[in-house]
Amino acid sequence: MNGGRRADSGRIRIVGGSLRNSRLDVPDMPGLRPTPERVRETLFNWLAPMIEGARCLDLCAGTGALGIEALSRGAASVQFVEQDARVAQTLRNNLARLKVAAGHVSAQDAGQFLQQPAAAQDLVFLDPPFALMLWSALSRQLEQHGWLTATSWINVESPRG
Repeated sequence: MNGGRRADSGRIRIVGGSLRNSRLDVPDMPGLRPTPERVRETLFNWLAPMIEGARCLDLCAGTGALGIEALSRGAASVQFVEQDARVAQTLRNNLARLKVAAGHVSAQDAGQFLQQPAAAQDLVFLDPPFALMLWSALSRQLEQHGWLTATSWINVESPRG
């Protein structure tokens, strides 16, 4: 869980934008570590100049907190990719409950997803399970398969050290 504790036991909060203070259900799953509120707030303060109208890809989405935060702050669309079917369904349920139509969930492996025909993204959130160490492989696939433009940004979450 990135060192943070979940608020409201199984729920986290969107910290900014049109969905501010909305709560996301979080399934109790081993290894699922939602990005803490303070980290998301700082990240989106940095991304503020580019988030409006951005096309985003949330790879290894988990709770989808980063992608939903992006939509809340004006992103045009977010494609969420989450391999675990239960977690992906919880993400779909959260999007439906919040009435967010610009978020789409694919329940599949991130590497397999990236091999399909690409739609270039402005911003990619890359947060694979730490134990799998997929950052380099997924980053290469993003570049090789046309998911990035010359001005795309990739936000990578990794363990300390």
